[in-house]
Amino acid sequence: MKQKRDIAIKKNQSEDDLEITRHSLAHIMALAATRLYGKVRFGVGPTVENGFYYDMGLKKQLSLEDLTALEVEMKKIIAEDIPFKKKNVSLVEATKLFKKLEQPFKLNLLADLKKYGTTNSEEILTIKQKTKKSLKAPATVSLYQLDNFIDLCRGPHLQSTGKAPTSFKLMKVSGAYWRGDEKESMLTRIYGVSFKNKKELDDYLNLLAEAEKRDHRKLGRELELFVFDETAPGMPYWLPKGLIIYNTLLDFWRKEHVKRGYQEIKSPLINKKSLYETSGHWDHYRENMFISETEEGETYCLKPMNCPNAMVVFKMHPRSYKELPLRLSDCDTLHRFEKSGTLNGLLRAREFSQDDAHLFVAEDQIESEYKNLFEIVERFYSIFKLNYSFRLGTRPENFMGDIKTWDKAESTLTHLLKASGKAYTVKNGDGAFYGPKIDILMKDSLGREWQMGTMQLDFQLPRNFNLKYTDNKGKEQTPVVIHRVIYGSLERFIGILTENYAGAFPLWISPTQVIIIPISEKQSDWADEVKHSLEDIGVRVSGLEANEPLGARVRQAEGLKTPYILIIGDKEKQAKTVAVRQRGKGEAGVLPLEEFLAKIKTEIQNKA
Repeated sequence: MKQKRDIAIKKNQSEDDLEITRHSLAHIMALAATRLYGKVRFGVGPTVENGFYYDMGLKKQLSLEDLTALEVEMKKIIAEDIPFKKKNVSLVEATKLFKKLEQPFKLNLLADLKKYGTTNSEEILTIKQKTKKSLKAPATVSLYQLDNFIDLCRGPHLQSTGKAPTSFKLMKVSGAYWRGDEKESMLTRIYGVSFKNKKELDDYLNLLAEAEKRDHRKLGRELELFVFDETAPGMPYWLPKGLIIYNTLLDFWRKEHVKRGYQEIKSPLINKKSLYETSGHWDHYRENMFISETEEGETYCLKPMNCPNAMVVFKMHPRSYKELPLRLSDCDTLHRFEKSGTLNGLLRAREFSQDDAHLFVAEDQIESEYKNLFEIVERFYSIFKLNYSFRLGTRPENFMGDIKTWDKAESTLTHLLKASGKAYTVKNGDGAFYGPKIDILMKDSLGREWQMGTMQLDFQLPRNFNLKYTDNKGKEQTPVVIHRVIYGSLERFIGILTENYAGAFPLWISPTQVIIIPISEKQSDWADEVKHSLEDIGVRVSGLEANEPLGARVRQAEGLKTPYILIIGDKEKQAKTVAVRQRGKGEAGVLPLEEFLAKIKTEIQNKA
């Protein structure tokens, strides 16, 4: 046991060291910028996954070519072995210093620190909305000096620049509003990645190159699945082929849930703000909602989530314990105001649908219901051969309800996770504002980890809506609600599947499952008969007529990533057979039509 603990400690120390290295490289990049570009107004320079960035106010507009010169200067600074010097000063001293240095963004951070006791934008918002009290301002702040660059920073940093590795690369430059606020100044954000050694860096760059080939936005256009238009930012247009994938996934989802006692509902897409005041979303989620004022003086919101509507449905008439668990599912369209700079195709959209459900249960039904959910997750993710794990999100700072109830809910989920035998991690402070959650984390074929569905345990919203049911003793009780999605956002799930399979979707969800290619017009009648036979058993099929050479048509069909291509010549016509080519395997032999029909029907039914 001791040996395992020591290994874990070493791993955490290693991760911390890499974090310190990346943060130090952000400061080295800032110093390099002052040497190359003169006067720079500095924003913030945190670490991010795999690297770091720094937001800077520059007189010059940077391009990707400029990053090479910046990298060269950073390596010079590393070779100079300049020490990182830390100094603690009062807020007053720090303010005087950054006024002298003409650093308005640092002054902005110091002003917030003095007024709110924090520089965290989300915390400040909750304080402004009076859902949280201001924190006590610190007596001192720490400054780090690197040559003539001075930063307001908690640290820690490396002892000197000479300790930093050269296994880093500056990746991109983009615009970023100060503190993510579109009303504030636009800054230049420079991203870099850093790893322990050159091999890890090269492996990561190779992974990025492969990911670029699989970019779902690129494949979405090439395969005619979906497109985006500037008239509706963050809201996809689903094309016929893409909608086939969408509806096939949803149809499978519906059939599986009907078997498990779920009842699907549909609720209004626009609701009065009073609904969200009751649920708590108006206070905790308003900035992410599309809001409209009517001429009659009413405030309405486009629905950002389904849970308040599910509460309304539960409350429509008296409920008995005999109805529980009551499983209400809902796949309505949702809208959330994501800032334009965060939009990322289907992965971060403003319009999407979730395979949502709200399970109204008695407290003694929580454990059995979560076990059922774990079984559903396994069913869905195993079909796609996706490796997944769970992550527990605990009470956030901006939470609703009492701590005792939260502790009880977190304890319940921890027990269930341990009993499941599935790998899980804990992310403190990442729960929903109304309850802790278990997120589903999936790894794709490139080893990238994605958050997919979630299963949230909620004791708060049923109280807000005053939901009641009568127990077996005739007493009124408040139900517990489990909010859960399995795919997550359908849009996001399809975007990730597109990249995971590089557009070569499994047979059962492929928009076109078979393409028929007659060698010449003389075989068109048999090709038509094969096509109709496939359509009769529900196969999605198309044909490529003989107006181009055979090789060109085969290459075209392969470019569409179609699972099966059937070549038909005179021999196949006479023998009532088809020459089969299977995606990724090439020629698969000549089969009698009836044999191929049975084969593909079985594969589709088994979701092969």
